[in-house]
Amino acid sequence: MFLAKALLSGGSGSGRGGSLARGLGGLLTGGGRGGNLGGLVGGLVHLISEAAAQYNPEPPPPRQNHFTNVEAYESEEIRQFRRLFAQLAGDDMEVCATELRDILNKVVSRHQDLKTDGFSLDTCRSMIAVMDSDTNGKLGFEEFKYLWNNIKKWQCVYKQYATDQSGTVGRAQLPDALKAAGFHLNEQLCQVVVRRYADEDGSMDFNNFISCLVRLDSMFRAFKALDRDGDGQIKVTLEDWLQLTVYS
Repeated sequence: MFLAKALLSGGSGSGRGGSLARGLGGLLTGGGRGGNLGGLVGGLVHLISEAAAQYNPEPPPPRQNHFTNVEAYESEEIRQFRRLFAQLAGDDMEVCATELRDILNKVVSRHQDLKTDGFSLDTCRSMIAVMDSDTNGKLGFEEFKYLWNNIKKWQCVYKQYATDQSGTVGRAQLPDALKAAGFHLNEQLCQVVVRRYADEDGSMDFNNFISCLVRLDSMFRAFKALDRDGDGQIKVTLEDWLQLTVYS
């Protein structure tokens, strides 16, 4: 919840699933003791602060936006997206991790050019956690739309850099791919990303690529929201730190 609140503050059934996959698919194409630990964490925070300073993401979704209030200025694409979301979300008008996993896997299965083993339930829980402002484990419409728009944007980056026969983003292409997605990471942070999200040969398939970018986006947003004076340093309590890192 702490992470989601920081992000949102901005620093100031099978048949149904099949039709949804087609609809959304169309939209898609559009160690040691305390001292050592403190030094390690401080070093990582410093690296992240340098990278976050160069990251300019899309504005975060508003805290609340009732689904029934369809604004007159919305495009037909957004109206279509609302209808599709209503079918996906069901009566509670929210998407849980299982629903998110099912629709993402249905959509990517229709894109043979995307190398992926599918999104896991744990990955989808993580995606939801970083935007879940009330910690109910689900996404509302605006939160889901924000996530989906990022996936659309990052899908284009993935296709641009997954150029070899494997259909994955290789170790050599990864720094440029991350930069194209808006994340300017130094070599040390790139190595951290590789160790966490890449296969043994350093390559990254689509679901791991998206998972990585969702996490980077959320962590950079949280850091910027907490760095209120823009000096590249933040101060959090132990409780806030645990909420920031555990539920994400």
